[in-house]
Amino acid sequence: MLLSEKPRVNSLVLDADSLIKNVTNAVVTRESTVRLLAVSLLAGGHLLLRDLPGVGKTLLARSLARSILGSFKRIQFTADLLPSDVTGSAVFRQAEGRFDFVPGPVFANILMADEINRASPRTQSALLEAMAEGHVTVDGQKHPLPDPFWVVATQNDLDEYGAFPLPRAQMDRFMMVLGLGYPDLAGQVQILERNQRGDPTVDPVLTTDRLKEMQQEVKAVQVAPLLREYIARLVVSTHSHPGLELGVSPRGAVHLQRASQAWAALDGSPFVLPEHVRHVAPLVLQHRLLPKSSASSQEVIEDILTSTPVPL
Repeated sequence: MLLSEKPRVNSLVLDADSLIKNVTNAVVTRESTVRLLAVSLLAGGHLLLRDLPGVGKTLLARSLARSILGSFKRIQFTADLLPSDVTGSAVFRQAEGRFDFVPGPVFANILMADEINRASPRTQSALLEAMAEGHVTVDGQKHPLPDPFWVVATQNDLDEYGAFPLPRAQMDRFMMVLGLGYPDLAGQVQILERNQRGDPTVDPVLTTDRLKEMQQEVKAVQVAPLLREYIARLVVSTHSHPGLELGVSPRGAVHLQRASQAWAALDGSPFVLPEHVRHVAPLVLQHRLLPKSSASSQEVIEDILTSTPVPL
């Protein structure tokens, strides 16, 4: 055993459970999916939702923002969207004889970037700076974004007409990639019941200040040397795997460690276990891989998880 202390219920677990249950009161989806969203949020990593239209992605992001008393903005990405439509711009005030910065929709605690792959690479790069640096630069001036700042982007892979591929640098900025999927019959009936009198809403259960505290608590979750080596072995294995053209970056390794810490925190554990790493590894690593034509990212991840010895 790496550590013998047993998982325990603490304030982070209770607050995270309240957040997850609150969101599922509005969004009909698997609780396990919302839990993974909470992992991304608590780990401070941006999220990409690859899914079909109309399955509740915007409602999900809005409900999360409402649950933490945070600000929420949504940008519909289109081919004619300009970087200034995202970041904001300097406006000349004639009466005062000066330029004032008018913030764009990126200045929010939770930003919904809808159909992100429909924007031009130039506009995508503006969002990339915000995701990477936590600020935007307009006319040479840096403007810090709110804290916390979390991007939930969506991508519809079925309709490729008029879409631009996301640069690998931007894909690498997303901690995890998830999908909601269609609801089953019971879930569809539940959606109709909740929407009979309008869009469902939720009440706040946390604050942004409490969320920032929880994010710091996640960073304090212990990662033993053997676990760090295990994470490194998983990542390094992608660099020489015969089924891959391109493996996982060092940033991907950092994201895997942080996501494992967040999953351990939600599990009530003060330290990361191999099972925490293995649970989040496919969601953190898969979108960073460039497989050869004869392989799939999912198969490669499964092979690496199977072949890499687990520390005991």
